[in-house]
Amino acid sequence: MNAPGPAFPALQPDEVFDWLDAEAARRSEAGLVRRLRARGPSTDELDLAGNDYLGLARDKRVAGAAAAASLRWGAGSTGSRLVTGSTELHAELEHELARFCGTQAALVFSSGFTANLGAVTALSGAESAIVTDKYIHASLIEGCRLSRADIAAVGHADPAAIAHALATRRKQRALVVTDSVFSVDGDVAPLRELSEACRTHGAALLVDDAHGFGVLGDGGRGAVHDAGLAGEPDVVTTITLSKALGAQGGAVLGPRRVIRHLVDTARSFVFDTALAPGSAAAALAALGVLREEPGLAERVLTVAGSLAHGLREAGLQVSGSGGAVVSVRAPGPGEAQAWAGACAEHGIRVGCFRPPSVPDGVSRLRLTARADLAESDVDRAVKVVAELAPPGARG
Repeated sequence: MNAPGPAFPALQPDEVFDWLDAEAARRSEAGLVRRLRARGPSTDELDLAGNDYLGLARDKRVAGAAAAASLRWGAGSTGSRLVTGSTELHAELEHELARFCGTQAALVFSSGFTANLGAVTALSGAESAIVTDKYIHASLIEGCRLSRADIAAVGHADPAAIAHALATRRKQRALVVTDSVFSVDGDVAPLRELSEACRTHGAALLVDDAHGFGVLGDGGRGAVHDAGLAGEPDVVTTITLSKALGAQGGAVLGPRRVIRHLVDTARSFVFDTALAPGSAAAALAALGVLREEPGLAERVLTVAGSLAHGLREAGLQVSGSGGAVVSVRAPGPGEAQAWAGACAEHGIRVGCFRPPSVPDGVSRLRLTARADLAESDVDRAVKVVAELAPPGARG
């Protein structure tokens, strides 16, 4: 007979969630309280916090396509992709994404988060080993947690550590997981070296190219394409449609047999309501703009370089920017929050990254470059951020 468990005091209904108050107090003391801030349809602020890298979210061609599709197809997709949610727009978007990025096939999800969940879990499992960079995005981490695979998280941007973990794994099937451009500091993963490590040890490579797609590579085809790995039989790419394309949704790109497998087994695809037709149409329109105006991607990198240079010249501790993301270190979470708030009061909206959102525990301001920023916008942003820097922000 099993021994009885510990006896706990009975709680009144209004006491059941009392533990939340203690957690909230601890977060407040640590400077980690987060608040929703509703914005209006327009603002005088200079937005360096969002991810609209190509400035297409409000482009009339993109927004107009979303509006027209919503009127034609309806506001929602009405069901999962395998029931009633797949429209001709979804199929066309998948075809065009694969053609643009140089892969055999693509599969559209409702978000980049669900695309990562689906890809990681469907391409691994209890009989697999997963080796990851320790700084991967939270969506990839959640996919690893759900995978039931043996997980090894190794040093940041370290192909030798990846190779060692692969060589010492205990499961035959193996998947290496990494971001292409890391969302905190904006540094770029050594994708070619990672691919070599994978091939030496018989592993597949899964790259989250959310911050590389639309910015890096020939005409914005992404970091995977730039590394010469697009279309390779052992490489799978995930992207989001909500950054460079200014829309909503995510996608997985890779070999046809991988995409077929995801359709059958990726739970975040099978059981999720499909991306709204308006978002699919917006992404299609934005992809068309990127094809017609490949210089947009180059302009993002120019703006990011100017931001990083100006902030370094001001004595701030700035990350090396390989994409659109530029990070500035703050002395601590409280200082970062106050610094970002002061910038907003002066008309500059910047991101504020604090634990647990940052894997290394270092708080930062994060600025994101956009193709539609003028030089005067960059100069203004640098001036405000530098002048409001708290003590300890400069190296």
